[in-house]
Amino acid sequence: MSTGTTSTWFKSSFSKEAANCVEVRFSGDAVLIRDSKYLRDPGNDPARQPVIEISAMRWGAFLAYAVDPGVAPEPGLPVIVRGARGVVVSLGGVSLHFTDAEWIAFTSGIAVGEFAAA
Repeated sequence: MSTGTTSTWFKSSFSKEAANCVEVRFSGDAVLIRDSKYLRDPGNDPARQPVIEISAMRWGAFLAYAVDPGVAPEPGLPVIVRGARGVVVSLGGVSLHFTDAEWIAFTSGIAVGEFAAA
């Protein structure tokens, strides 16, 4: 499965005008996710922004896991840890930290198909 290539990062419509959000980009055989908060700090180097890459073939499984904490994660997918201080998504030494509001906006977008692979 290929998602096509797009250079555009996008967020859930449920994020509205929020500057902090889960951002997604479809890129060929991969789907990339990042945390928009990173770029708000002028001291952060955009070229070093943490990004998690998920195989397009496994994107649907990741989305199911993201919206339902009861779904068992598949090997090789990012680990999602929900806690009192928000949500942490980790894979291969990269960790992205999201607030509850950011994660709710993301999962609300998943629920209405905003992040389905094209």
